[in-house]
Amino acid sequence: MNEIALKYGCNPNQKPARIFMADGGNLPVEVLNGRPGYINFLDALNSWQLVKELKDYTGVCAAASFKHVSPAGAALGFALDDVLRKMYHIDEGMQLSPLACAYARARGADRMSSFGDWIALSDECDVPTAKIIKNEVSDGIIAPGYEPEALEILKSKKRGNYNIVRIDPGYMPDSVERKQVYGITFEQGRNNLKIDGHMLQNIVTKNSVLTDAEKRDLGLALITLKYTQSNSVCFVQDGQVIGVGAGQQSRIHCTRLAGQKADNWQLRHMPKVLDLPFRDDVAKPNRDNAIDVYLGETPEDVIGDDVWSATFTRQPKPLTKAEKRRWLSKVTGVCLGSDAFFPFSDNIERARRSGVSAIVEPGGSIRDQQVIEACDKYGIVMAFCQTRLFHH
Repeated sequence: MNEIALKYGCNPNQKPARIFMADGGNLPVEVLNGRPGYINFLDALNSWQLVKELKDYTGVCAAASFKHVSPAGAALGFALDDVLRKMYHIDEGMQLSPLACAYARARGADRMSSFGDWIALSDECDVPTAKIIKNEVSDGIIAPGYEPEALEILKSKKRGNYNIVRIDPGYMPDSVERKQVYGITFEQGRNNLKIDGHMLQNIVTKNSVLTDAEKRDLGLALITLKYTQSNSVCFVQDGQVIGVGAGQQSRIHCTRLAGQKADNWQLRHMPKVLDLPFRDDVAKPNRDNAIDVYLGETPEDVIGDDVWSATFTRQPKPLTKAEKRRWLSKVTGVCLGSDAFFPFSDNIERARRSGVSAIVEPGGSIRDQQVIEACDKYGIVMAFCQTRLFHH
């Protein structure tokens, strides 16, 4: 098939809309169910590249959760412990495959942002993964294939209108890409940069030792940044993204945004948060929203005297700033990637408060030495990958 008609463009008034192969060849994608829109396919094609590269880099299956052409989360298929199962609303007895774990982690990084996400899987969608997806609010999925039973499970979502796309895993795009803006055609070489261990060899700090886990997580950060709207910063721990700051004009705002998301992920591990007494009739999205508010600056919006009973069986006690600080002060082993250089050391000061122990960034700022000295002050190891990863 040479073209696919889309529901509409970026907005419902932008019609007609389609994707097609300009050279007259066949599209590498097939719609198995639903009718994806323009943004759906932008998410699909960007997220597919991300999980494909993660699988190539690590040899482990991968998943991504995309919203508005940036990842809310991305992760590798490592097993979930009991705490993560509870954080991600996975029943204790539910059987999970590595791919299902990858998606649970990707979705679980920032469940507020992943609401209504587009999903990408590096491998054929199996039944355990489809069962998790069935119970989440999502717009669609792209994968290289689907087990027959998994496909039927996914087709049952959204009253039979769930968007399901299959992609040819062997497809190789042309080395030159083009797009139009205001009737003018832009052309550039496709970003075929291969991210590998060589990008972590130029270590510029006094601490020069990267563990294998840090190398894996820094690579995960770089690959995620490659498909995140710039400016962007990415926090990673234990094979999963835990905070993304995307599309910010200032890099410190990227770091603060991603750092806050990472901190919230860490705080969700606290027994006081895990044991919040939700009413049985409160749906998962409402629980996620309540947790987000509870962790924020105005917890009274969900636990106040006049509102708590709408969500909880008893009134929860607030989580104090001192409790948050104590918990976060023990966090370590977090990795951080940036798609361009850090222009000021304030980014390092913010990063270390989220437990960052290793950083990768391109380098090249006139203040590189100040940034290196800030890392040395906290014993953080930093590598200059010497390659910018802007994505627009």
